Amino acid sequence: MFRVSRYLQLLADPARLASAAAAPPARPSGPVVIWNLIRRCNLNCRHCYSTSADKDFAGELTTADAFAVMADLRAYGVPALILSGGEPLMRPDIFPLAERAKALGFFVALSTNGTLIDADRVPSIRAAGFDYLGISLDGLEGTHDRFRRRPGAFRESLRGLRLCRDAGIRVGVRFTLTRDNAADLPGLLDLMAAEGIDKFYLSHLNYAGRGNANRGDDAQFRMTRAAMDLLFDTCWARIRAGRPLELVTGNNDADAVYLLHWVRSRLGERCADLAAVLRGWGGNASGVDVANIDNLGEVHPDSFWWGHSLGNVRDRPFGAIWEDRSDPLMAGLKQRPRPVTGRCAACVYLDICNGNTRTRAFQLQGDPWAEDPGCYLTDTEIGLPSLGRAAGGPG
Repeated sequence: MFRVSRYLQLLADPARLASAAAAPPARPSGPVVIWNLIRRCNLNCRHCYSTSADKDFAGELTTADAFAVMADLRAYGVPALILSGGEPLMRPDIFPLAERAKALGFFVALSTNGTLIDADRVPSIRAAGFDYLGISLDGLEGTHDRFRRRPGAFRESLRGLRLCRDAGIRVGVRFTLTRDNAADLPGLLDLMAAEGIDKFYLSHLNYAGRGNANRGDDAQFRMTRAAMDLLFDTCWARIRAGRPLELVTGNNDADAVYLLHWVRSRLGERCADLAAVLRGWGGNASGVDVANIDNLGEVHPDSFWWGHSLGNVRDRPFGAIWEDRSDPLMAGLKQRPRPVTGRCAACVYLDICNGNTRTRAFQLQGDPWAEDPGCYLTDTEIGLPSLGRAAGGPG
């Protein structure tokens, strides 16, 4: 994840920015684990990476299994769990699981579609102690309901968002950017401002699961750049107005380099310090600081590598799986610089984005180390001779 607002807030305080640029980068105690506790979901969304459905899936971890895995993860140093699905609120033991995770000292977030959050369920959500709830919206009402393939889904999700907000639960909006919903982004930001929601996560569409079947829906490069400009401009204006928006993007670490160019054109004197801070951040962390456990206990480098298992937590401790470099994909992900090829290998900002997510290259080219077809930066912007195109774009 790329925490845009963190870096823009540093830009607003040049002394803090310079100090951050000079400081050695802090490394987490272990990877953040995105845990798909259940595959069942009450919706059938177009871009679902887990290809969920409203049915039970055999072989999922039991409550006792999950408790044991949590203890193992905490012993290894995992600092945070993002509990996801499917729809995690469909798992009957979701609240005991969250309570146990909090008791063990994890930061605990819940990723939900929000449709199952009603007035009766809010007290349980609050009592479970979630540090954060991310509710997915795919745009405004008409767009969202089309993406979710159910009329009324938007109103149900918005109800859940409001109920959590009113109960004092930290809540934000998650949005996956595609060509078919990019036009709703300004209205969605306006809606958040009107509702008093101040955290926004934008995910670029990754090629995995049902998203792979809809790769034609991926936002075109110009549209992606326009979306990033809007987000950066909005976040910067909010910071300067004293009403900061917590903004995070995911699944395209080229966002960090694009931010660097955005800053260069507006606050050029602070660009060198920002570049140093971004190098310390280090870019894509799949297989290093981000991990995924699916509903069956299989461990993956991130949520979009469900076709590639590193091992099962029922068979081996998580730490033993995570540190095993005998798997060629994990060996490459942990290598720095990664063994990428093409434009990625030649990019002068490889030490910032770390070759970006490798899923798109694998899905489209069959090679996890090929250049990332989702990079929306021009050759000039990444330090190559200009060919007048963005990666993968028209010549």
